[in-house]
Order: sequence, then structure tokens, then C-alpha cells
Amino acid sequence: MPFRGHLTAVITTVLGATLGGLLIWRVYRTKRKRLPSVQEVADPVEAPCPVEAPCPVEKNFTAVAHHNDQPPHLLEKEFQAAEHQTAQLPPPVQITSSEQLLAVKPVMVSSEEEWQQLWPLMQKELSAFPVLGLDCEWVSVKGRPSAVALLQMATCSGLCVLVRLLAFRTGQQPFPLSLMEVLRDPHILKVGVGCYEDGKRLTRDYGLSLTCTVDLRYLALRQRQATVNNGLSLKSLAEDLLNVSLDKSLELRCSDWEADQLTLKQMMYAARDAQVSIALFLHLFDFHSEAGPEYSSGGSYSELAARCQGLVDVPFRGRADGEDRASDGDRRRRMRKTPTYESPESGDQQVPDPRKNNKRKPLGVGYSARKSPLYDNCFLHAPDGQPLCTCDKKKAKWYLDKGIGVLQSEEPFVVRLLFEPSGRPDSQQDYYLTAKENLCVVCGKEESYIRKNIVPHEYRRHFPTEMKDHNSHDILLLCTSCHAASNVHDGYLKQSLAEEFGAPQGCEEGVRLLEDSDRRRVRSAARALLTAGEGLPEQRREELQALIKSFLDNNEQQELTDEELQQAAGLETRIFNEAYVPHGLKVVRAGAEQGLQGLMDLERRWRQHFLLAMRPRHLPPLWAVDHNHSKFLRKYGEDLLIKLN
Repeated sequence: MPFRGHLTAVITTVLGATLGGLLIWRVYRTKRKRLPSVQEVADPVEAPCPVEAPCPVEKNFTAVAHHNDQPPHLLEKEFQAAEHQTAQLPPPVQITSSEQLLAVKPVMVSSEEEWQQLWPLMQKELSAFPVLGLDCEWVSVKGRPSAVALLQMATCSGLCVLVRLLAFRTGQQPFPLSLMEVLRDPHILKVGVGCYEDGKRLTRDYGLSLTCTVDLRYLALRQRQATVNNGLSLKSLAEDLLNVSLDKSLELRCSDWEADQLTLKQMMYAARDAQVSIALFLHLFDFHSEAGPEYSSGGSYSELAARCQGLVDVPFRGRADGEDRASDGDRRRRMRKTPTYESPESGDQQVPDPRKNNKRKPLGVGYSARKSPLYDNCFLHAPDGQPLCTCDKKKAKWYLDKGIGVLQSEEPFVVRLLFEPSGRPDSQQDYYLTAKENLCVVCGKEESYIRKNIVPHEYRRHFPTEMKDHNSHDILLLCTSCHAASNVHDGYLKQSLAEEFGAPQGCEEGVRLLEDSDRRRVRSAARALLTAGEGLPEQRREELQALIKSFLDNNEQQELTDEELQQAAGLETRIFNEAYVPHGLKVVRAGAEQGLQGLMDLERRWRQHFLLAMRPRHLPPLWAVDHNHSKFLRKYGEDLLIKLN
């Protein structure tokens, strides 16, 4: 019996070890399958790929395999548990050296299809290390900057995507939703020199909102790895910290970034700025020495943001000396023709002179955010208890104070009317019966929001009463930054409508008041006589007096009185333009010529424009581009006599 027991133990041990070895070999083979490197996906280069670290799953399995005194079925369960536990861990961060990072070739993107091919790889890298190196290029003509032509974004592996922004505007194709969201994602850091200012340009030119920016110059000063005297330009930081020399020759800096085809030198120049930015970020926080080629902690957004505390979305304000001056060659470029001099306007992210007290306002500043929620989600019910609509608490209490309603419930706040309302909803699936959240309908931000008129007031105000009474459907909440971005997009549609309906903006026909040059000359003459008086030469004084007398129909033999001079000096120089027709009224008139259907088409056009331009993710339930249109046709008919306001 003892011999048989020993034999059984030996056989069990051998079988367990064999099964454990097979499972380890199988997991090893599975985990050794690698994704293609950035270079293989983007563009093959001779640069070495990032070093691949050992798979942590193998370590766990090996540790379990040593317990070979357990039965085989228990070993297998432990293997599965270990594999499941490892699957829940965040992906380790692949930290590459600066040399490897800068050796990766950039990839050009000019269409949504090209972007969608690269986005999965970029998304995977950002999920592991949510930081993007960012920079922009544009053309300046005679010192006036044009729209941003190129957007450069680089991940921690060196993958650099060059997005030709003009291709999306001129091609009449919307920006990919994932591109818009990664730029405004508050949990992905965008790092660079002057990236905050780049964001303002992107918003101004394309309505793209850029958030969560960190200026590397602040990080360099905070980490005490550079001094102001050594210069804080991207070129200086690259040389001092990375021992990398950036080519900032005038030929490249001032090249044509709007050309149909960019040269290889242009592409490498543009990519290098974004790649150096991410490399500097890694260097400043010493990621390379944390844990070798793979660093599995400290790569989450919360930990990275903690390291950058107080520096997120803060414009750089530094001393304007050394290479930080506006004349720094690192930030001044983008001229079609080589200029004989470079004006301050020819650069992008320039350090302001603190003596001039330049105040840069964050995106959306200037908008007065609401101090209280817009939606109280109180309910009004008909006398028979049928829900009529939601309203704010002030309005609901008004019915109580007037004695024409009674309180049905405190939570939710429900008031039952004591009179028959003028109208009832067609069904209980009505937009005005749904509770609405107090947040930005685009990004979901729950603070600093403001009301947005989807159909701008300059058009809505001229609509017939039937189309604008009791209609809050087209008033939504947007945070101040999304509101500013939306206004940029609105400008494009307004210009399109102006051209389509012959309703110009900003020209003489579209200006209410005109400046009268004759009245302006008379006012200037009177002010000169009052201030200079006897100090003017006799001949000049007589000329000015004659000009004023002629305007006032004064007898040339009589002297001008002080009262007349004061009257002329305070003359209003602007006169009403009799040919003035507001842009909005012209557009609405053109729509009204097609009857009710024409105005509904205009309304639908603005709603659809908002959806395409802003891609809102938090719209209230039942919000629709054709809201109330079937009701209008049913109630008024297509032949409704349109009376514009």
C-alpha cells in the first residue's frame, strides 16, 4: 500500500507539471503576438522600434506553476484567475528614447477616411499614455496670419499625424468626430510651446475647441531644468535638454504650408516640433529612468494632471528676453515670400511683453455664464391632470401666487391649473414634457454654461408669431468654450446665406448708420477753434469758420457765437442709412417667399448645421431638426399668410 501511495503521488506530480508546462507554453505563444509597430502602420523606416517588455501574464503564470503539489484542475483555475486579473490591469506605457521617438516618419491626413485608418492606433496609445505633443503651421502674408493650415499631433511612441485642416474646409467635409473629441477631451494633455495660443487659433479659424493644454516652458521652469537666461523656445529647450538640434532655417519656417503637396522636408520639419514636444514632456518628468523601456505606473491622466497642477490651460507669461522675445526664430515663420523683415504678427505663440500688460483671455471668456440652472423641471398639469409642459419654478409659483393653480407635489414640483389652457400637447411623447439636464449638450460639462440660440436671434426675431411663440426647443445649453466654437461655425453658414440670398454683411447696404464725412469735417473744425483758438493762423481760422457757417446757414457777415461753436463741436456724424436692410431680415424674406415651407426649411437648415458642426452628445430627449413642422402644417396649412416681424 505505501508503494502504491508513493506511485500515485509521483504520477499526480508529473501530470500536474506536464499540464502546467503546456498551459504556460500556450499563454507564452499567445502573448508573444505583437501588434505592428508605429513605423509599420504609418510608414516603414529604418528606425528601431520601441523595446517590448516581458508580458506580466507570463510572470503570474510562472509563479503559479511552482505550486505543483496541487491537483491539475486547481492549477488550471489559478491560471485562468491570474489571466483574468492581468486583463483588468491598464496597459503598460511604452516609453521610447528620444532618438527612437524622433526617428518615426510622420503620416499625412487630408480626408476623414485617412484619419479613420490611423485613429485606432492613436486611440490605443492615448489610452495607455494620455499625452499629445501638439503644434500648428500657417501662412502669413505681409504680417497677417492666414487660417491654420497644418495641425501636428504626436504620441509617446513618436507616431505623428499631420492633419491638413484646409482640406476639410475647402472640401466641404466635416471634421471627423474622433478628431474633434480628442482635441477637446479634458482627460488628454496637449503639450507644446504655445499650445494654448494654438488652441485659440484653431477655434477662431475652424471652431475646433482645444482643451487641457500645458505649456512646456512652465514645466521647464518648474522642474528647474532650464533658466530664462538660456531661453525657453522650443529650439533652445530641445538643445539644452535633449541635445537635439532643430532646423529653423528661414526657408523652412517661411515655406508655403498651404501648397497642394508638401515636401518631405516640410513634413519632417512640422513633425519634429510635435515629436520634440512629447519628448520634452517625457524628459522633464524623467519617465525614461522610472522603470526602463516600460513604465506601468504614473501614466494615468489623474497622475499626469497632478504633476501639472496649476498649469493646465494657462497661457504662458514670461520675461521677454533672450530667445523668448517675439523675434525668436523658433516661433516665427509661415510667410509665402521671404520677407526683408519679420513683424511681430508673423509668429504664432509669442511671449508677451509684460510691460504692455497683455491679457490673454481663455476661450469663451467674455460670455456671461449663468448663475443659476436653466431647467428647474417643474411640471404644469391641466385641470383634469393631463401633463402640459415643464417650466421653471418662478413661473410655476406665479400660477400659485395668482390663485389660478394649486400645488400637486413638491418633488417633483407639480402645479395643477384651475383653468382650461389654450392648448394641449398632441401626445405624451412631447419634447416639452421631458425633464432636461443642466449641462453642455456638446461636451457634457456641468458648469459655466450659457444659452445658445440654435436659430440665431437675428433670423428668429423676424419669424411670424406662429413659429416663435412658446418655442424653447431651439434654446440649448452650451459651455462657454463650446459656445465660442459654435459661433465660429455659425459664421460660415451666415456667409453662405449672405451669398445665396444676396444679403451681404458688413457692407454699406448692411449698415444701419453711415458716417457723414461733411458733418465730421464741421465737427473737427469747431473742436479745433475751441481748443486752439487764437493760436491758429488767421487764414486757417477763417477757413474753419467759413466751413461751419456754411453748414449752419449762418450769414457770413456775422461772427460765430460760442453757442454755435459748441453745437457744431457736438455734432452727430452718423446718419441713418435709408437703404439699410438687416441681413437676417433679407434671409427670412427670401424664405417667406416660399411660404411656410420655406421658413421651415430655413429653421431645419440651422438645426442640421448645429448637429453637423458641433456633434452634440447630450441633446435632450425628442430634440429633432423637424420639431413642430408637421404641427404647423396641420394647424395652419402651407398657404399660411406670412407676416414677418
